Amino acid sequence: MSKILITIVAILIIVFIFISISSSQNMTVVKTDNYSKKPISIVLGKFQDSDCGMVIDSLAYASQVVSNDGKTWFFHDHGGMVHWISDKAFKDTAYIYVMSKDTKRWISGRTAWYSRTDTTPMLYGFGAYENKKQNLIDFETMSLYMLRGETMANAKYRQILLKKAK
Repeated sequence: MSKILITIVAILIIVFIFISISSSQNMTVVKTDNYSKKPISIVLGKFQDSDCGMVIDSLAYASQVVSNDGKTWFFHDHGGMVHWISDKAFKDTAYIYVMSKDTKRWISGRTAWYSRTDTTPMLYGFGAYENKKQNLIDFETMSLYMLRGETMANAKYRQILLKKAK
């Protein structure tokens, strides 16, 4: 009986510690009231990816999705953003912002150009660019490749993409 009581107390202590840690971090997953529908400044280490739940610790491949009601979601990989928005009712009307690799500013994700072989947080490979260069693809094509699994995260396509890049 005492072993069971000790085990229960230990489990309760562990649960309490995890709850305390998560509430003290005060992570942001979604922001409301963004009626201007502009990109929000992401605080590194304090914002969480809405698709995979990982902490956003770099803006290099960051994305934001703003719905018409002013809610804003955040992502650390453009591929994860495409995955997340694909089944949302507002996917065609949402404002999408991506951090541009070439100009280092927030730009429209729908008009950005995308590489396919970058080393991104979730290994999908899509880097966003404001200025079109050779071998970059548009948003619709990038979304199609992402949803079909034709990304750097797929070993088969990784080999094909790296061979084409040479």
